[in-house]
Amino acid sequence: MLDLTFLLFSLPILLVVITVHEFAHAFVADRLGDPTPRLAGRLTLNPIAHLDPIGLLMLVIVRFGWAKPVPINPYNFRDPRQGSLLVSLAGPASNFLFAWVLAIIMRSLPFPATGLLAYLLSYAIWINLALAVFNLIPVPPLDGSHVLEYFLPPYQLESYYRLQQYGFLLLVAIIFFGSPLLIAIVEFLYRLLV
Repeated sequence: MLDLTFLLFSLPILLVVITVHEFAHAFVADRLGDPTPRLAGRLTLNPIAHLDPIGLLMLVIVRFGWAKPVPINPYNFRDPRQGSLLVSLAGPASNFLFAWVLAIIMRSLPFPATGLLAYLLSYAIWINLALAVFNLIPVPPLDGSHVLEYFLPPYQLESYYRLQQYGFLLLVAIIFFGSPLLIAIVEFLYRLLV
């Protein structure tokens, strides 16, 4: 069942947070010499450019969705492995930074944040942290998988690539069984900031 409060307040925050995340990937790729995201229209803060219709529908219905992945061509980077690592880290890093800035704003208000303002700021901080933590899980197609790939020795890459076909199933298992741990990590980080 659709929750009107979620649609009015939380969904716009989610769209902003996801847009910042995807823009960060595109921005870093572009700065490192890959024009692919710019040519694909992804070097923008316009949420429409980053939305995946099915991912958005899932976000509205079950509150778990996704955006279109930013296309990159690592061979445009001076160092393809390092460039891919930096692009992958850019999304989660942008969410950690966004959460930190929002926490500073929340603590710096000349009056205590209460009611709707407290909800909006708290939710924006929490969802930024949740998106960053979740995306750092080293399971394809999440950003953490590219980070792990960078640090794996070459002889282990082939085995890792074979595991990628099971990425979706692994993600479902992690969401189903690992949610309490993920939420505990996000809550810990949230308490540190707020």
